[in-house]
Amino acid sequence: MSNGFRGGEFLVRSVGTVMSPESFTSEQRALAMTAQRFAREEVLPHAARIEAKDFPFLRDLLRKAGEVGLLGVDIAETYGGLELDKTTSLLVASANSVLGSWSVTFGAQTSIGTMPIAYFGNDAQKAQWLPFLASGEKVSAYALTEPGSGSDALGARTRAVLDGDSWVLDGTKQFITNAAFADVFIVFAKVDGEKFSAFIVPRETPGLSIGAEEHKLGLRGSSTCQLLLEGARIPKGNLLGEVGKGAKIAFNILNIGRLKLGAAVIGGMKLGIENTLNYCNARKQFGKSLMEFGLTKEKFARMTMNTYVVESMAYRTSGYIDEAIAGGSAPLKAIEEFSIEASIMKVLGSEMSNQLIDDALQLHGGYGYVADYPLERGYRDVRINRIFEGTNEINRMLVTGMLLKRAFKGELSLFDERPLVSDVGTPADKLKQLALMCMKAAGEAFGMELEHHQVVLAYIADIVIDAYALDSVAARTAKHDAPWRAAAVELFTNVAHQRCLAAAQKVLCVALEGAELEQGLAKARALHVFKPHDAEVLNETIASAVEASRGYPTT
Repeated sequence: MSNGFRGGEFLVRSVGTVMSPESFTSEQRALAMTAQRFAREEVLPHAARIEAKDFPFLRDLLRKAGEVGLLGVDIAETYGGLELDKTTSLLVASANSVLGSWSVTFGAQTSIGTMPIAYFGNDAQKAQWLPFLASGEKVSAYALTEPGSGSDALGARTRAVLDGDSWVLDGTKQFITNAAFADVFIVFAKVDGEKFSAFIVPRETPGLSIGAEEHKLGLRGSSTCQLLLEGARIPKGNLLGEVGKGAKIAFNILNIGRLKLGAAVIGGMKLGIENTLNYCNARKQFGKSLMEFGLTKEKFARMTMNTYVVESMAYRTSGYIDEAIAGGSAPLKAIEEFSIEASIMKVLGSEMSNQLIDDALQLHGGYGYVADYPLERGYRDVRINRIFEGTNEINRMLVTGMLLKRAFKGELSLFDERPLVSDVGTPADKLKQLALMCMKAAGEAFGMELEHHQVVLAYIADIVIDAYALDSVAARTAKHDAPWRAAAVELFTNVAHQRCLAAAQKVLCVALEGAELEQGLAKARALHVFKPHDAEVLNETIASAVEASRGYPTT
């Protein structure tokens, strides 16, 4: 897949050339500009109206987005979509992340609400729904979570029973985005209480009702309700896929959601930098603008570094997926292949965007804490990203678990005597070696019981995540260098290595003891990189580029 690359193989292979924004085609840039214009002109000016839960307006926005093609990027042309590449899909998701409530409304429609039908529906189901979902005439919602089953999706209690030519569904779904105005719901239920399956349930279904709006910390303009099913009767043909195959649908759609969420945060991060720069240039303290202070520049350097890292990971991953599809792989299979990278994107993207909004609010001082400024809303909105699409804790366990599973199945050569990474001299490759060393130590110590050592799995995942991030940003910078980019890589190298050494030490202290522990700790320290640097110079270099670009620098 993708020039011989498979999912997770970044740990044992040199990175080579990767997709990055500098490589976008004119067509990709054109649709990205259309999406950015739409978000800036049609969404942001109406933020107050959206936050007030004007759901008819949200529906109208979805219809307008459909008119300019933004809802149909992943839908086949046969059904009224554009059928474009996944890089373009991520670009559109990113552009629409400038307002949290709109971003989740848009994402629920284009991703988890539409893709189950697009990838698993039969011809009749696709023809019935996809043209209207692509145009925005119909709105879809995804109903997986239940009051008693969140991360444990297969613990769902909603039941489906075949009664003649109809399915009868009973149960309650929780936290359903777009529920107040959705026309159709993708509902997961257990046939006869045992076989986890998926169904297409129209809003007008007898026995279906919508609960009250949840009063949320953030995303207050989006609709989030319970979905109540009491003897809800739907035609037999509304089964999505096969009986008992619902897990395949649910988990593959979650992969898509993670992929898109990991990229969607980029638009909001860039807007946060832009808004904060405008504020800091205008705000005076002690006779100087805030931008003239060293600690201000430090925060701008960190915000820009984080955005650069997330952006580099996101489009590297979408590039791999697009190459796999171009090579003949089915889109869903290609996305599944890179599910490890999707989980990595979701975790680091959500956490780096959270850190960025915290830095931005701090620079706004007391004004960032009041509702007159967008930081107050943004701070509340961004918190959910660490819970959406599987919590970050679940995704950390998935990263390590999927790597080990593929290694045990012989799909990944993680523990060869001579790893495929030939040069351990680069900082990124040293993190890869550190991750492999920790996985091997933990695997030998705990064997099949490793899955019960969640803390160990999470610490290993942290190393893997930073290895992929540093690998991605360094490879991009090597091909598209600039002083601010080099400064960002230098800063991130030290940040990543410092926290990865700490994570490795924790893993080894659990997995090893005695002389083996001492040897392991010595090897971990030998792989640690600290590059002496003048932090003030690096911060100044990045902050100057931000000022020159009037926001996130693009050159």
